[in-house]
Amino acid sequence: MGTLPTIDLAGVAVSRLIVGGNPFSGGSHQTAELSREMRDYYTVARIKATLRECEAEGVNTFLGRADNHIQRMLIEYWAEGGTLQWIAQTCPERASACDNLRQAAATGARLGYLHGGHADRLVEAGGFDAIREVLDFGRELGLIMGVAGHAPLTHEAVAERELGAQFHCCSFYHLGGTRGETYLPEDRDRMMRTIRQLPTPVIGYKIMAAGRNDPEEAFAYAFAHLRPTDAVCVGVFPKHRPHESRQNAELTRRHTEG
Repeated sequence: MGTLPTIDLAGVAVSRLIVGGNPFSGGSHQTAELSREMRDYYTVARIKATLRECEAEGVNTFLGRADNHIQRMLIEYWAEGGTLQWIAQTCPERASACDNLRQAAATGARLGYLHGGHADRLVEAGGFDAIREVLDFGRELGLIMGVAGHAPLTHEAVAERELGAQFHCCSFYHLGGTRGETYLPEDRDRMMRTIRQLPTPVIGYKIMAAGRNDPEEAFAYAFAHLRPTDAVCVGVFPKHRPHESRQNAELTRRHTEG
């Protein structure tokens, strides 16, 4: 069994490497063909096997969508002895983020957060009361609550207005809007400046630009710039990289030592 360093997320010990769920749901952020390949590959059995591989490497947390597919998979995984804790991402296609969080909490989520694209749009429109409502509601359910976002401004605004985020999920790349799926090197430098100003722990995601960056460089950059109180979330696709879970854990240990 491997071990990994952890951070404290409002009293919950979370490994500095978190396994992400985008590939499980067919979200490649590359091409429609790759997304379909991920959906075809990731049966429930393969998802559970991947989570167990991550467990063996010292990962203790899974971050994934609070949709019916993922929740049903987790019920099976935990019933079979799985130990990863779940950070639930609200699904933007649901009519109510609060209702979605209620369902996630009932399933067994320990932490939750408002979807990044949703939060970006609310901040852009000045919908700060709506963000506060979701965060307050989640905490009333007993969840530790955070906010995701691709735009540095999203995180800066949430922190400045003290909306109650206990952690932030920060994309290394500013996606969406008229730019679409564009990954610019300067984006992550800009987000790092924002992260250093935030008063709560951060989970960095899209550290490899959805598979576009070299893993060695991506992990080295992430842990050289994130604070010791921060973690990263990385999805895996073992169809093409059979030992990816182990490699990610080894990169995390190498770049967090000392």
